[in-house]
Amino acid sequence: MAVAGFASTPTKSSYDVVIVGGAIMGASTAWFLSDNKDFNGSVLVVERDPSYESCSTAHTNSCMRQQFSSPLNVRISQFAADFVKNLRSYMGGDARVPEMDIQNYGYLYLADNDGFANVLRANQKVQLDNGAETRLLSPDDIAREYPFYNVEDLVLGSINTKDEGYFDGGGVFDWFRRSSRERGVEYVANEVVAMTKNAAGTRVESVTLKSGEVIACGQIVNASGPRAARTAKMAGIEVPVEPRKRFTWIFAAEQPLDRDLPLTIDPTGVHFRQDGPQSYLAGCPADPDPAVEFDDFHMDHNRWQDHVWPIIATRIPQFEAIKVVTEWAGHYAYNTLDQNAILGAHPEVGNFVFLNGFSGHGLQQSPAMGRGTAEWLAYGEFRSLDLTPFGFERIVEGRPFVEKAVI
Repeated sequence: MAVAGFASTPTKSSYDVVIVGGAIMGASTAWFLSDNKDFNGSVLVVERDPSYESCSTAHTNSCMRQQFSSPLNVRISQFAADFVKNLRSYMGGDARVPEMDIQNYGYLYLADNDGFANVLRANQKVQLDNGAETRLLSPDDIAREYPFYNVEDLVLGSINTKDEGYFDGGGVFDWFRRSSRERGVEYVANEVVAMTKNAAGTRVESVTLKSGEVIACGQIVNASGPRAARTAKMAGIEVPVEPRKRFTWIFAAEQPLDRDLPLTIDPTGVHFRQDGPQSYLAGCPADPDPAVEFDDFHMDHNRWQDHVWPIIATRIPQFEAIKVVTEWAGHYAYNTLDQNAILGAHPEVGNFVFLNGFSGHGLQQSPAMGRGTAEWLAYGEFRSLDLTPFGFERIVEGRPFVEKAVI
């Protein structure tokens, strides 16, 4: 994912928009600004590590789902699906942009008790009302469609195989950056280390870069992923986002399945899915699951042996003999209030714009959230989708945005 040609210092001393963080959210916002005919301002994206080696975007599993409990989250993913499937068209028909699609093996939520089964039923109604094609499966249905599962403990399943599964998130990310840079968005390999506000404390007037430059800004976007709280603190703002570690394993099976494996959310919280023609992916959080240091990507090898592998082998007996091919730890930008996005301007520091706290579903939400943030920057309002329920006011009030389908 490395991008060649990043300068270390900006070409100007003032920009209309400074975006702190150039991973998927910052890149999406920058691209939508560059695509907005009503916006002709200057945009600077400051990325501390243009190799993107440690960012959440680089560690993503690149999945997309429609199965949320909130109508707004469903619509956000519907736009993402349309954007991915029509990426070339969105980017002006540029023949260099690849044709993309979604590998629609779906997400399969499994319930082993009546309480969660009722949640799946309620969620399905929301999803159907908003145009998704979610189906509820009895244990017998699951066994008939996916005979490799052990269904003895199950009560219900929920699956949608339209616009739900794997997509090329890295490809979308690459074209966000490439296209916006060609249109004049400036990326620099640097780091924002301080911010200066006006005397009234109502605006951020400038940012200071690690290399010493002081850059004036009209508006500033906090798109710094798990580092969101550190960035906000420079403006005297507290935001409840912290890095939480998530483990991923790619494994091969001695006896591969005869059909695609949906992204299976086991009742234990472990999830696993098809990865390649004969390889699979599994993931889970740490236990316990505290905030970690920004540079802590240490793998807990016992987590696989003692927890993940036994769960997979129990759910899919055919996976009794599997072998880890590769593994990594990444970070969620975890919103401790409600595991949902924080979006829009700060109520007092009016030019400080949040784009934070996606808690694991950021990549699939990046097209809609980048578009919405660009609209806010250009017009002072959301126009395509009303994203105001994600506003910072709910953080101040301690009022969670309720989303029951969080992985």
